[in-house]
Amino acid sequence: MLALVRDRQDKAAFAALFRHFAPRVKGFLMKSGASEALAEECAQDVMATLWQKAHLFDPERASVATWVFTIARNRRIDALRKSRRPEPEDLPWGPEAEPDQQAALEMQQDTARLGVALAQLPEKQRALIERAYFGDLSHSEIAAETGLPLGTIKSRIRLALERLRHQMT
Repeated sequence: MLALVRDRQDKAAFAALFRHFAPRVKGFLMKSGASEALAEECAQDVMATLWQKAHLFDPERASVATWVFTIARNRRIDALRKSRRPEPEDLPWGPEAEPDQQAALEMQQDTARLGVALAQLPEKQRALIERAYFGDLSHSEIAAETGLPLGTIKSRIRLALERLRHQMT
């Protein structure tokens, strides 16, 4: 039947395939944990893919059922990935509220204290902190740039952060 869909875009053959596979795909998806609504939506999508990509089917590589259920499994994985993707945060509209003057002053004071604390670090530690946090480089990228062993990079950054934490509290 799929050969008729593939070769002639035979709608009657597709209808027969749909009647046969759609309920089975839906059941397969529900058994794998999909809700009824999601299973129905994925099954519809699988059958639409079957129609649109019938020309890609190769009977030498797999049976029709294997091909259909592979498409279904992939749609289920895509749906899971999509559902786990965090929703974008709501962006505020209009002008932002003026920052609290007390909070702005505290932020300014903290920034000044951090500058003093950074200046008091040993040069080797300060240079690595600046590359990691201000240059936005990973430890591996810093190691590649400097030629230092990765363990040395991590140790120096850890020690520098401990000193900064101690000076900032």
